[in-house]
Amino acid sequence: MKKILLVLVMALFFVACGNSDKSAKDAENKKVQKLKVAATPVPAGEILNVVKDDLKKQGIELEVVEFNDYVQPNKVLQSKEVDANLFQHIPYMENFSKKNGFEMVAVGKVYLPTLALYSKKIKSINDLKNGDTILLPNDPTNLARALILLDKGGIIKLNDNKNTEATLKDIISNPKNIKFEELSAEQLPPRLPEVAASIVNSSFALNAGLSYKDDGLLKEDKDSPYANVLATLKGNENDPKIQKLLKALQSEKVKKYIEEKYKDVIIPVF
Repeated sequence: MKKILLVLVMALFFVACGNSDKSAKDAENKKVQKLKVAATPVPAGEILNVVKDDLKKQGIELEVVEFNDYVQPNKVLQSKEVDANLFQHIPYMENFSKKNGFEMVAVGKVYLPTLALYSKKIKSINDLKNGDTILLPNDPTNLARALILLDKGGIIKLNDNKNTEATLKDIISNPKNIKFEELSAEQLPPRLPEVAASIVNSSFALNAGLSYKDDGLLKEDKDSPYANVLATLKGNENDPKIQKLLKALQSEKVKKYIEEKYKDVIIPVF
């Protein structure tokens, strides 16, 4: 009888231990919060991956969803497939929100992706010939940004070189009769060998092996207002997970990473 009681007690003990372990694991799993962020691979995706372990220690599992264009990261945010994104500056964000009927907000600035004029055929803007073609990004804010850069370089003259909504119609002087072709940002580097020059955003320039320092014929000033931000849907900006992500992105660790990896191509702005 004593042996039977002992066996029953031991069985109950192991069942209790098993349930206790299961409860502990369940509690641990409940503590882990998932955070999905859309980004372009370079530099946003790389920078987000730098803070993954830091967020994990805070109970947040960061999933980076990468896209090679400037449209899908906002589309998946609009559909709530992701919680936030990192790839765009405020003028682009506000323009996209207005055109697509939803509101995004900038949670905080992270880095400035520089913009430059590149060429495989000429060494200086003085080498541009009459009737040459220059490629430009076709999204409204980066098109204006590119035109302002060309104005500052003396290639064209705009009626207002501070107009962040400038288009080709705002060109009032084009001494060398330069032809302009607008393409999506990811198409600019592959088409570069075909034309005299192209304006390329830093993330796509990096992917194409272009050096901002060595290959850029015209470069933006470092005080450019086009810093890229961590963005989310309006109303979600105070979500603790997103605030923790912002804090991690604006850390000394990330600042050092950006400065060492991207030199003067990508600039930390926090």
